[in-house]
Amino acid sequence: MTLLAILVGTLVAGIGSVWVAAWLSFGILSRYTQHMLSLAAGALMATSFLHLLPEAFESEAGAHELFMTLLVGLLFFFLLDKAELWHHGHEHGHDHGHAHGHSHGHADHEHAHSAHADEEPPRGQWAVLAGDSVHCFGDGILIASAFIADMRLGVIAALAVLAHEIPHHMGDLAVLRQGSSSRQAAILKVSMAGAITALGGAVGYVLVDALHDWLPYFLVVASSSFVYVALADLIPQLQKRLSARETAAQIIWLSVGIGMVVLVSAVAGHQH
Repeated sequence: MTLLAILVGTLVAGIGSVWVAAWLSFGILSRYTQHMLSLAAGALMATSFLHLLPEAFESEAGAHELFMTLLVGLLFFFLLDKAELWHHGHEHGHDHGHAHGHSHGHADHEHAHSAHADEEPPRGQWAVLAGDSVHCFGDGILIASAFIADMRLGVIAALAVLAHEIPHHMGDLAVLRQGSSSRQAAILKVSMAGAITALGGAVGYVLVDALHDWLPYFLVVASSSFVYVALADLIPQLQKRLSARETAAQIIWLSVGIGMVVLVSAVAGHQH
């Protein structure tokens, strides 16, 4: 019975938060699509610096080990980003060579024009999905621990995780949507990462005592991915020469992303 409750709670928290985030991002807030990158940067940075890292450093884990994990995580996601760029470039080069052999004249011009449009490959998608999966795995262990302690505490923990994941998943969806992913593909990818919460719950049910000491490191690894994506991918895209009004809009939406995380964390009360 406890295992079933853990699986239901983790799936509701992990996937339900993605669907609510998608409803907000592609529904109510869809008219503000151009500002979603600012919101995503704010939400990802706030999730890292105001939620994940403080929770990790409040544990009994050593600060030196946690900072080393953060550094290694940042380097890992940098290399993952490089691999993503190489993969995209390899595929693009193959497609370009194949199409070049079968096109002439005006078709060549059109292909060159479309190739130019694709010069900037989508970045940060692998990093954000990998970090999200690690984060969700850790959330699953936390929810499992709460259910094992008390059924009511488990329900509260699952609802708290669902609530605080919504602004974070809105950031994830913005990152994926900014690339080549359609809305459905972006929702599916983030939902699959969210489903890792159930895996974390099942593993936590079996190995809750053994894995408890590793939770701070899961939090720091997840945080490193969000910090990397926000600072290496999203923020540079916002660093353009804009009018005062457009710059103000960027700052406002960046603040909205941070404010959402702060508000949800305050309401949830870190009960998970």
